[in-house]
Amino acid sequence: TSTSTSTVTKVLTIMFENHGATSVAAGMPQLMTLADTYGQTSHYRAVSRPSLPNYLAMAGGSTFGVNDDAPPAAHALPGSSVFDLAIAAGTSARTYAEGMPTACALTNHGRYAVKHNPWAYFADDASRQACAVDDVPLGTLGSGRLTDDIAAGMLPEVGLIVPDMCNIAHDCSLATADAWLGPWITQVQQGPDWRAGRLAVVVTFDEAEKGSNDTVLTVVVAPTLHAAVADDDLTHLSWTRWMSDLIGSPAPHDARAAPSLGAAFGL
Repeated sequence: TSTSTSTVTKVLTIMFENHGATSVAAGMPQLMTLADTYGQTSHYRAVSRPSLPNYLAMAGGSTFGVNDDAPPAAHALPGSSVFDLAIAAGTSARTYAEGMPTACALTNHGRYAVKHNPWAYFADDASRQACAVDDVPLGTLGSGRLTDDIAAGMLPEVGLIVPDMCNIAHDCSLATADAWLGPWITQVQQGPDWRAGRLAVVVTFDEAEKGSNDTVLTVVVAPTLHAAVADDDLTHLSWTRWMSDLIGSPAPHDARAAPSLGAAFGL
């Protein structure tokens, strides 16, 4: 059956780590095929370093003054994340964290790093309760919550996938990350959310290599995009702005003044 040209109402974002656009272009051929086929940025930058403040900026529209990778016990943040805002707006949000032992785990476990799971840092009671329900273990390819949500056409409006410390390209190579990504993208594109035209997939990196200007490649995969390049000056706050616009909620903190990543691609 033909797919409709309906507007994107859901975005599934996959995070990788610590590589700038130049090294990604050389080291992740499957991702670059997606970039060249659908859409990619040319001037998208991280907002801070190390990892955690970039994730917090995406989730909360601010780095909250954080400049380390300490766990939630050291950084109990007030207010709402974009995930909480989605739920409050009557839409849905979910984080799928690879290797996480239980929902909304607040400490490291094996190859699960809580510093890459920003929802866990928002400490208000309502946020903690939502995190305990919708910040879930990823499962494995073909089995688990993400696989089930893809198959059922039940991906959330705001979805975040956090690979483990190897597959996220932190402890292992870009080739490993690329090999991990490919089958997941295939599975997503076989699901009803993608086939109905309502899903976009974003692939981005928390930051580039040390000593660089932190330009990272962000790839936007959507059925209506064909070799698109967004030349706008964008940051992780542009992702936050897009998610906020998507759910019909005012963007939090610094994201309110940021240009939207989605708008840069006409989505």
